[in-house]
Amino acid sequence: MELRFSKDIHKKLSQIPTPAALKDIFKGAIRIKEAIERDEHIVIVGDYDVDGVVSSVILAEFFDDLGVSNYQVRIPNRFKDGYGLNPDIIEELDSEVKLIITVDNGISANDAAKICKQRGIDLIITDHHMPPEILPDAYAIINPKQKDCTFPNIEICGAEVAWYLVGALKDVCKLNYDMSKFLELLAIAIIADMMELRDMNRILVRLGITKLNKTKRMAFRAIKEFYGKDKLECDDISFLIAPLINSAGRMDDAMNSFNFLRAKTIDSAYDYLDMIIDFNNSRKEEERTLFECSLKDVKDDEEIIVTWGEQWHEGVIGIVASRLAKHFAKPAIVFSIDGGRAKGSARSVGKLDILSLIARHEDLLNSYGGHKGAAGLVIAPENLQKFKDEINKSCFLMDLHKFTSSDELLGDISPKEIDFELLEILELYEPYGQKNPRPIFRIDDAVVKNEKLIGRDQNHLKLILQKDDKTLEALFFNFTRHVKVGDSINIVFSVSKNSFRGLVTPQLLIKEII
Repeated sequence: MELRFSKDIHKKLSQIPTPAALKDIFKGAIRIKEAIERDEHIVIVGDYDVDGVVSSVILAEFFDDLGVSNYQVRIPNRFKDGYGLNPDIIEELDSEVKLIITVDNGISANDAAKICKQRGIDLIITDHHMPPEILPDAYAIINPKQKDCTFPNIEICGAEVAWYLVGALKDVCKLNYDMSKFLELLAIAIIADMMELRDMNRILVRLGITKLNKTKRMAFRAIKEFYGKDKLECDDISFLIAPLINSAGRMDDAMNSFNFLRAKTIDSAYDYLDMIIDFNNSRKEEERTLFECSLKDVKDDEEIIVTWGEQWHEGVIGIVASRLAKHFAKPAIVFSIDGGRAKGSARSVGKLDILSLIARHEDLLNSYGGHKGAAGLVIAPENLQKFKDEINKSCFLMDLHKFTSSDELLGDISPKEIDFELLEILELYEPYGQKNPRPIFRIDDAVVKNEKLIGRDQNHLKLILQKDDKTLEALFFNFTRHVKVGDSINIVFSVSKNSFRGLVTPQLLIKEII
């Protein structure tokens, strides 16, 4: 494990790239400074996921700290506006707008860029998604994936690009400004957008978690109090904070999450938190319904799961695809049919490149995009069955097992080695996530002493296991196999920390019962 970070270039905050590494960043910053000095109307256009909401918060909060008042934030609504900056959003903006800044979107907004040009609006795009062959005709494009950008080969999220823009603005405005005030927000965006947790991302997340536990931001104080958390851990971002922030954009409008993160009083934070918890509960209910509906389409002899339904909730099809992929250890694509189009969300397993697999069938698709692990696509409903048949044929000769087998299985472990010392060793390598997966262990012939269904939908399994005179507590989230007391089972699992009333104990998180 000590080799995991041996190729990291940046191992301290002082070593991370400076804003100057990003093409156009000072061109964009100087134009924003001019707009502020001239009191021009500025519009920030964000995105409805966690990364887009956090990016919008970072830039808006910086403007507030500068005393800029002539700006507005526009986060597109998933259901009414679709994704990112588009011509309809520009049409509805005030005629006084002179500058638009996108965060976490815009790299494919060619049509919108043309309209900006016609209207005399300068467009500054900040994004991290893969640029198309023909870039939008914008005043400035700040994206580390541009061919002629000197930023090191590190995957960063939209919020990090927005943060760098704040850094450049700090320089051009000659400000003494504390950039670390956004570290906890960056940590949440990096984890939620599934960035590689190596190099500078690892540093920012580690520092961000520390900052999160000292934060004065009312939103996080409300979450800590409401959920009775003494300390927020990395897993709390993945399983609690990110889903809550995401749920507003999935079920209603992401501006609710934007306002939640910007709440100035604890009462205001609680008002938004109550609303967001309701959205999240609705999201879970919708997800459970669609997951059960999709099971009828899953066939053992198919290599890839492709399922669809009329008016399936677009806000949860990605999560349903993730659950199907995990449950069946197969890639999954879930479509929602609405009129003359079917919008799909795809999730991969292991190292399988789902985007390149989808791209082989682009002749059947209206549009598609994404990355190796997850993708979005749009297709005419009449082409769905043919797409399902063709993509399964293209998987037929692939050895999917090689994509799903875990490289991180370290081997068998003795139960007596699962102790506080092991927790301390594992903690040194946090945060775990993309390109830094949690180590996986195996124990054979563990005897089930107690089993209990837990969770609102009774979809998680809590087990008390015994092996070699040692008792172990284990959780199996969204379990795929029932067991009963007295069974002897083989398990593949990771080890996490369970904190209860100040007592810290190891807890097994089961990946698979073999």
